[in-house]
Amino acid sequence: MILIKDGRIVDPKRGVDDVLDIVIDGGKIKKIGKYQRSDEYERIIEARGFVVGPGLIDVHVHFRDPGLTYKEDIQTGAAAAKKGGFTTVVTMANTKPPVDSVETVKYVLEEGKKTGIHVLPAACISVGMKGQELTDMEALFAAGAVGFTDDGIPLMDQKLVRQAMLKAKELNVPLSFHEEDPAFITENGINAGESAKKLGITGSPALAEDALVARDCMLALHTGASVNIQHISSANSVKMVKLAKELGANVTAEVTPHHFSLDESSVLEHGAMAKMNPPLRTVQDRYGIIEGIKDGSIDMIATDHAPHSAEEKAVEPMWKAPSGIIGLETALGLAVTKLVRKGHLTMVQLMEKMSLNPAKLYHFDKGYIDEGADADLVIFDENESWVVTEEEIASKAHNTPFIGTKLYGRVKYTICGGEIVYEDRQRYCSLHD
Repeated sequence: MILIKDGRIVDPKRGVDDVLDIVIDGGKIKKIGKYQRSDEYERIIEARGFVVGPGLIDVHVHFRDPGLTYKEDIQTGAAAAKKGGFTTVVTMANTKPPVDSVETVKYVLEEGKKTGIHVLPAACISVGMKGQELTDMEALFAAGAVGFTDDGIPLMDQKLVRQAMLKAKELNVPLSFHEEDPAFITENGINAGESAKKLGITGSPALAEDALVARDCMLALHTGASVNIQHISSANSVKMVKLAKELGANVTAEVTPHHFSLDESSVLEHGAMAKMNPPLRTVQDRYGIIEGIKDGSIDMIATDHAPHSAEEKAVEPMWKAPSGIIGLETALGLAVTKLVRKGHLTMVQLMEKMSLNPAKLYHFDKGYIDEGADADLVIFDENESWVVTEEEIASKAHNTPFIGTKLYGRVKYTICGGEIVYEDRQRYCSLHD
């Protein structure tokens, strides 16, 4: 048994925010209350001053496995997840080969079982991610796929999209959509705005996202399917999601920490390290995203953890480099620093965005702290400041614009299924400002 003593327990399901103890036994939360230290416990975690939340859940990660493991693999991706406080991740399907077969679904699941956390695959919506023919969604779901997405490539055949939604509704699984219409994009990864002008390119306008978000919100409304808008970046798209919810559509939206933390000017400072799809947009878009996080239009914070090699990101001109950044190890810190400390969210609301709502999307019985629940927990010091360094990164890739950034909120322990899968070895050297 493990006793977590005197932690600030934050449970978004019941709205609990109180200093209590947790007893873990057999992979489950056995008791919550006040208990004496004793020899009956194999381990006592002294959590005074620390937040104890449900294990974080990321609905959008790229582990590049199979086929692109020079960027990342399931083991190194999971190591980054554990260090970031995540106990469950949903992997994207744009691997090599893509996750459009039962065999590939099973491969990801089997490799995931070796990591100590829950690594669960989303499968492709279309065969080969070519946008022409639906996969055998029923067989892929039966094999263990938790949802479907062609993330990385937008689906342009709206008839096919509708067919996918109807099938997903039948299976009661979510679809996640990458919303960027290539018809409007000249150079991807950089917003069509002031920074693009300074670079001498046209870039990617918000219209590319807005047009497809509007389409899929309406298709979701008319099909009744569970539709998740991935990595939302446009203030207009946030408003469309809000309207779709008001109309009764079963639509959710996720946002990345980089989209609520940075704007298009970061490309001029960080180059390809700040290039992603969809791109960082205007200051006004960032403010619109924060408002969407606050009012519930945006349901989840997801990293879109996208590892690339140093050589790939060094390609010149930089707008030809691949898009995407890593994010699992900085997500909680950015959320605490940019959202909680600035008063946009309470800690309960943050755990809702990073654990409970992601669990709800995929019908996982997780994302909360209660007696009898799985002992998937994150313990962190919301007041400890730390600086992002390359030396500390657990991911195989280091492509992030946040190197050198001071953040608050350092993960102390990650517990999955009652097992301590990550422990901060610097926990006795806290820096409180």
